[in-house]
Amino acid sequence: MSTLTRWGRDLDPDAVLPEYPRPQLVRDSYLNLNGRWEYAITGDGEEPVTYDGPIVVPFSPESALSGVDRRLMPGQTLWYRRGLTLPDGFGTGGRVLLHFGAVDQTCRVLLNGVEAGRHTGGYLPFGFDVTDLLRDGENVLTVAVRDDTDTGQHARGKQKLERGGIWYTPQSGIWQTVWAERVPATHVERLTLTPHLDESCVEVTVHAAEGEADVEILAAGTVVARATVPAGRPVRVPIPDVRPWSPEDPFLYDVTVELGADRVRSYVGMRSYGVGTDADGVPRLLLNGRPYFHAGILDQGYWSDGMYTAPSDEAMIHDIATMKRLGFTMLRKHIKIEPLRWYHHCDRLGMIVWQDMVNAGGRYHPLVVTAPAVVPFHLPDRFFGRAHRERFLAELRETVEHLRNVVSIAVWVPFNEGWGQFDAARVAAEVARLDPTRTVDHASGWHDQGAGDLRSLHVYFRRFRVPRRRDRRVLVLSEYGGYGLRVDGHTFNDRNFGYRRYDTPDRLGAAFARLHAEQIVPAIPRGLSATVYTQLSDVEDELNGLLTYDREVLKLPEDLVRAVNLRLTLDRTR
Repeated sequence: MSTLTRWGRDLDPDAVLPEYPRPQLVRDSYLNLNGRWEYAITGDGEEPVTYDGPIVVPFSPESALSGVDRRLMPGQTLWYRRGLTLPDGFGTGGRVLLHFGAVDQTCRVLLNGVEAGRHTGGYLPFGFDVTDLLRDGENVLTVAVRDDTDTGQHARGKQKLERGGIWYTPQSGIWQTVWAERVPATHVERLTLTPHLDESCVEVTVHAAEGEADVEILAAGTVVARATVPAGRPVRVPIPDVRPWSPEDPFLYDVTVELGADRVRSYVGMRSYGVGTDADGVPRLLLNGRPYFHAGILDQGYWSDGMYTAPSDEAMIHDIATMKRLGFTMLRKHIKIEPLRWYHHCDRLGMIVWQDMVNAGGRYHPLVVTAPAVVPFHLPDRFFGRAHRERFLAELRETVEHLRNVVSIAVWVPFNEGWGQFDAARVAAEVARLDPTRTVDHASGWHDQGAGDLRSLHVYFRRFRVPRRRDRRVLVLSEYGGYGLRVDGHTFNDRNFGYRRYDTPDRLGAAFARLHAEQIVPAIPRGLSATVYTQLSDVEDELNGLLTYDREVLKLPEDLVRAVNLRLTLDRTR
């Protein structure tokens, strides 16, 4: 069963997610390829002679908004096909690049029957230079996809063939924007923009084959800094009178880069993340060099009609803006990598992000992933699987690089509750080496190996208490709450999963306020430095969201949630 959101009801299949998909590397050349394609599902790898019908890309075939509502099973192949004609005004010369935001899981891309490339990894973007495969007039673009869901070792998130409880209906295929651009032969391949707030400068690296780039940094439309940057070489560009980025003042500097005939636009926020101590010597998270409490909520990024894919840009904005209005300062993006536009909205609206890596590995043993929720204990590394490790590490490195420029990301979370966990201390050290500008929560929930920057606890079935044993790391309650309320007419099915259930909004509200007044707020002076309430919205069986799955009903009064969150601060005058 699926409930359409307001944005899903208004969806125009001929204008699906038309916004530019890469906000930190923008060119004028842009051809959106979302919309109506043909699809077929076959039991072998041979391209079908006839296709089964239309599909709306980039919604997976399992979703309502795709218009298909069919499940791809392990061993099957999902085929996509559409015509591709470069429009007048798209330009000539240079190279034509074809981009896919994300395709779950393994795919092969063909243009006019010739293979353009292959990719494995359901959560990361990829693209191919298709210049030499294009012909005048109409071309035929074909994509073949296979997805083993939880029967394989690859990254899968919370998808499960046998869905239920905290595991959700699997989705497959293209689930982020497909698009093309024309670039000069020598062009900006990517940018690295690293703010150094203490030194009032931005370190700019223009990744390109050759040449020098002219870089301008602008504040509210006025150029405040210029530099010439050789390709591939980091250059620090001083910025006068720096205006720091924060949730309270999410100021962004615009950046323009010219490399030969190529011109791109980007942006950067001047902020710093870290750990340190407050005036009493208590370990705390730091924002811009000062202790800052992260009042967060778990955000799984599932939609009742689009599954992994938000039905519109406005829908993504709605989630972020609503949580900010409720007084949250942080979203923990749970076991999913969003389209770059989602991070852009967090940057510009002022919402800190904790970014989970996507879990992988074979089937999880209940001793590893379930039992610690009731009786906390830690298992040594020999209890965890091994087959997926190299692939996980490769995708971890790709994830850090892909999201490196995101202003709002403060914390990397390699592992959650033992799902695919291995060598967590070593992996945390690798993440810190890859990106020393952010903090690391090496094992959110169970199986702490004493590594990373955070001592990260999940507490659902018992009272939260600050641990007696002091730790050099910052204490965070990275999941808690999960209080459920069913709102009839806005649910996925007739199941009711939640860590505690309530039958009226008043009772839920009283319990929510009592939980924070009795357990959370008193723990802050004793070292608690961040919280992640479960969760932003209902997801399938889970009815423990502040919003219903279709985002139509906020289950608690805004002023109640805002008043509770106002007390989640290091400011003792509140």
